[in-house]
Amino acid sequence: MEIDIYKVRLEQMKTELAEELKSIGIHNPDNPQDWIAVPEELDAEEPDANLAADAVEEWNERRALIATLEPRYNNIVAALARIDTKTFGLCETCENPIEEARLDANPSARTCIAHLNDTHTI
Repeated sequence: MEIDIYKVRLEQMKTELAEELKSIGIHNPDNPQDWIAVPEELDAEEPDANLAADAVEEWNERRALIATLEPRYNNIVAALARIDTKTFGLCETCENPIEEARLDANPSARTCIAHLNDTHTI
């Protein structure tokens, strides 16, 4: 298995996800695995109920997007850590090698295909 190829892909995926997350939120300073959605700044000088409603809707969309992206980001960080500890490519459930086709499709996979539904990860 060419671990260096997976490492490069994971680093690229991490960078892309981090940029996307930074565009809609910030890292929680108390928990680096946690991202917090931040509302978009309002340009209006006077309060406007429609602008306020739009801002709340936008913030809710950001929160939903973070809820989707954050687990992917954290799985990538965990996969990179597994490369460092030489446990990359081993199923977290049975400790057997994860199929190369699975890793090609998802380099941050934590389980083999047989145990795919044993975890709630992306």
